[in-house]
Amino acid sequence: MRKLMVDRSESVLGIVVRSRFYRSAFVALLIAGIGTSAATPQLTLFLVRELGTPLPVAGLYYVTNLAAPFAGFLVGRLSDRSPDRLLWFRVCALIGTAGWLAMAAANSVWLPFVISAAALSVAGGSMAQLFAACRDELSRNPTKADNRVVAAIRMAFTVGWMVGPVVGSWFGGVFGLRALLVATACCVFAQMIPFGRQRVERYHDVSLPPRPGRRRLDHMKPLLVFTAVCVLAMTGDTIKFGYLPIYMADELHVSDAMRGAVIGIQPLLELLLLPIVARLADRFGSMWVMTGGAALGMAGNLAYATGSSVVALFVGQALTAGLWACVGALGVSIAQRLYPEGVGTASGIFLSAIPVSSAIGGTIGGLGVAAIGLPHVFFIPAALTALATLTFTHLSTHPHPNGPG
Repeated sequence: MRKLMVDRSESVLGIVVRSRFYRSAFVALLIAGIGTSAATPQLTLFLVRELGTPLPVAGLYYVTNLAAPFAGFLVGRLSDRSPDRLLWFRVCALIGTAGWLAMAAANSVWLPFVISAAALSVAGGSMAQLFAACRDELSRNPTKADNRVVAAIRMAFTVGWMVGPVVGSWFGGVFGLRALLVATACCVFAQMIPFGRQRVERYHDVSLPPRPGRRRLDHMKPLLVFTAVCVLAMTGDTIKFGYLPIYMADELHVSDAMRGAVIGIQPLLELLLLPIVARLADRFGSMWVMTGGAALGMAGNLAYATGSSVVALFVGQALTAGLWACVGALGVSIAQRLYPEGVGTASGIFLSAIPVSSAIGGTIGGLGVAAIGLPHVFFIPAALTALATLTFTHLSTHPHPNGPG
């Protein structure tokens, strides 16, 4: 298939604005980010207040995130066999809409757990298939700023996650938690609207030989290793959201407003860093920049573990924002390049790393706080992120033939 080289002098903004698909993907991710982030922080409250779930049982809800890799792999494989990449994006969005509506109507403790594992894990594949479609478009119309194009589109989801929790807290307080879940279902459905009846034809690179059976699984190993290392790097985020506010309130006696400022600074800095990270990757190589991001994450966890002041926690948040900017701007692109014959599968598997790290981080946090207390529990994710940094360094010096530099 003929490739059309985009004018090298054209800005990333120009590329996104001129493309109907990129514009639609930006709006869709913004809507999805607002809807999902509005409900996610309120789910434990919903389980406890609306369904009478005991608090320890409610905490186990996030273990259902472990279903995400299986759902991501299945949806990705189906997407890689479909001629229209947006077909499975729409299927995932519809399943997600039904899942959130079922969650809003749940009246038994066990129902949200089943819904999350069976439906919401599949719904998460919608974002993966959007990024797979982005890779198809970039393969058909290559630029010298692919990382920056992906980062620009990813910024929409980050903005959504900045706005969503604020909107969700207000909406849930005014209209109730069940109404909030219905509104989330509406957002999940609405992410399809910007695309209208658009189709994105799956790109097939004829230079890649078919890899049936075991050879295909063997070729997937670099992707699986990279995803596993990203899980190690991201485990500290759940611990931070769960226990850093408690540490600030009980140990440092920080005001409510200051606690909100500390927690809220990370997504803002992440948003600002996304285009910078993408530009650095274009210059120095994606894997080397990911290595630097993991090192920043390690330093951020050490700042939490040793910090005895608000200033130290702000520094920790700034460093952690660097890690998440690298993951957001580069992670899915690296995964797709490590498994180019199945970018839908690669996107699904990589993006499942985030919910898996959330489940693992929650477990580590609960056990760690009981064993060594606050703030020393953050030494555990610091050690895991140090291991991730060393592994990324190895991957950078021994690159996969299809992988990023």
